[in-house]
Amino acid sequence: MAERTALIDYGAGNLHSVENALRTVGASVDVTADPDTVRTADRIVLPGVGSFRACAQGLRAIPGLVEAMEERVEVGGAPFLGVCVGMQLLADRGLEHGTTPGLGWIAGEVRAIEQTDPAIKVPHMGWNDVALTAHAGPVLKEGEAYFLHSFHFAAENPAQIAAMTDHGGGLVAAVARDNVLGVQFHPEKSQAYGLALLARFLEWRP
Repeated sequence: MAERTALIDYGAGNLHSVENALRTVGASVDVTADPDTVRTADRIVLPGVGSFRACAQGLRAIPGLVEAMEERVEVGGAPFLGVCVGMQLLADRGLEHGTTPGLGWIAGEVRAIEQTDPAIKVPHMGWNDVALTAHAGPVLKEGEAYFLHSFHFAAENPAQIAAMTDHGGGLVAAVARDNVLGVQFHPEKSQAYGLALLARFLEWRP
């Protein structure tokens, strides 16, 4: 039976472009907010666009959804991919519009990008390099991806930083541990680079 990828629909993402990109590389996708569907998925993708607070509240507003994700990913070991704010939600907390608890899967917090140089624009928007660390794993590759964000993931554990990018200083481009991967950039907007990443995610057996 074909593997099923659960794409979490919690009202906070460019859901259809992520779905289309996954289908383009051969995924069988269930766009879902149903905890039972999440519990039986082979892989889980969490998208997200907008503020950390709105996304976190949207996710927690669906009864049993966070618990089902934790059960399938943290206990069951299903490969997980968080995209943009979906990656940021892995943090302990976000500091946008006050302090909001995250999922706490990757230690750290999501803070505003500091504009240290007037020539460096915030939000960080457009194509930029993805530079791998020693902890990148098999899904990530060096290349250029499309970014759009005003807040960044300040990860506490260097061993969970999988890739960096430079925008007036280093910003975390990806976090990873075990079966969990989060990317700050948008694979679905990153053309061939992004599609190749999603294809590798579908093949990933952590």
